[in-house]
Amino acid sequence: MDLRAPAPDAVAALVAALPPGVAVTDAVAVEKYRRDRTEDPGAGTPAVVVRAESVEHVQTAVRWAAEHGVAVVPRGAGSGLSGGANAVDGCLVLSLERMRAVEIDPVTRVAYAEPGLLNAELKRAAAEHGLWYPPDPSSFEICSIGGNVATNAGGLCCVKYGVTTDYVLGLRVVLADGRAVDLGGPRLKDVAGLPLTRLFVGSEGTLGIVVRAVLRLVPAQRRPATLVASFPSLASATSAVLGITGRLRPSMLELMDRTSINAVEDMLRMGLDRSAAAMLVVQSDEPAGTAAEEISLVTQICEEAGATEVLSTDDPDESEAFVAARRACIPALERTGRLLLEDVGVPLPRLGDLVAGIEAIAEQHGTTIALVAHAGDGNTHPLVVFDPADADAEARARGAYDAVMRIALDLGGTITGEHGVGRLKRPWLEDYLGPDVLELNRRVKAALDPQGILNPGAGI
Repeated sequence: MDLRAPAPDAVAALVAALPPGVAVTDAVAVEKYRRDRTEDPGAGTPAVVVRAESVEHVQTAVRWAAEHGVAVVPRGAGSGLSGGANAVDGCLVLSLERMRAVEIDPVTRVAYAEPGLLNAELKRAAAEHGLWYPPDPSSFEICSIGGNVATNAGGLCCVKYGVTTDYVLGLRVVLADGRAVDLGGPRLKDVAGLPLTRLFVGSEGTLGIVVRAVLRLVPAQRRPATLVASFPSLASATSAVLGITGRLRPSMLELMDRTSINAVEDMLRMGLDRSAAAMLVVQSDEPAGTAAEEISLVTQICEEAGATEVLSTDDPDESEAFVAARRACIPALERTGRLLLEDVGVPLPRLGDLVAGIEAIAEQHGTTIALVAHAGDGNTHPLVVFDPADADAEARARGAYDAVMRIALDLGGTITGEHGVGRLKRPWLEDYLGPDVLELNRRVKAALDPQGILNPGAGI
């Protein structure tokens, strides 16, 4: 079915069918819902934005879109980094930001969370019961649970604790015809029927719209011990990463390169070593004695790999400062120019090859590529920085972006580890999946969304 912009009288009927202020069409209100954090200048303009406050509002909007053949672009906090929430012209943007309820069941250690709830808000609600929600994106203070589910977000703790899908026990999903279905639930073991819950995690709003998540919680994390090591080269840092992962399972293992170190230091002025080619931030949250042993072993591994300085602490404030430096990388680099954000991942043994390849690509294309990484699981974030006012610089940046994708594929890696395909990475999807697997993905999409109204142009 060809999707189309709705007629004015159809939009007026939708506005009238919802409570005042839920559906908006004025240009000022609509503008803020055109794009996510990718700041894509090619994002379209919605015909209407529905800021749903209940499951019924979502159903009303989706049924209306199905009736009129209008594209639906679901949106959470708008913090996505792959263009998955960017509007297409004439679409209905369905914002879930107002659906923020959360309920914690401490007996079963489960959270019932609406999609607009921020990751940080869920963590705080769980902490009130001595519990913890481990998925930990760098943007945890501003990203939503719905967006985390849509992209299967990972983060800083996933090297030990896994990613979003490892904590999703159940979902309530509004399908393309407006029906709401419950998948899974607060049971740790359940193999009845096909594993449809996991099918929707990471589907980027292309199969259905998540309106509630049932999430597994764990006991509160122990106070971590933290180590920071500086290295004279990226090669020595990646050598240390492989040495650490080969012998230990740290709760955090993050990498920053010189460009990201200096951008963060420019913004935060916290005394980072500007001369270092790379920095690792490593944590152990094992019991005190074991954590001390792990940090001692990590120190030895880093020194043997050529670290120029190794510092460790179990002071919570000092530990949080180093983690905050890692979380600040993208905001700090955004101050220096426009970013093309990648999150390519490779098998750990190929991490050094990927890092060396990215350095060579930056030189070949005459552009800046900052590298930060969830190094412990091979998920890297090469950030291509360019001046959007310089057409030649943008062309070189886009060439570098393509080259990074290609080297990741050549090394047996993936075009996205946690940000999603969105709209930014679709050109490389078939090369990654292959034509047969891509066709299989599209058959699933067609079965669940035969009109193709759900987030067209994103994901699959």
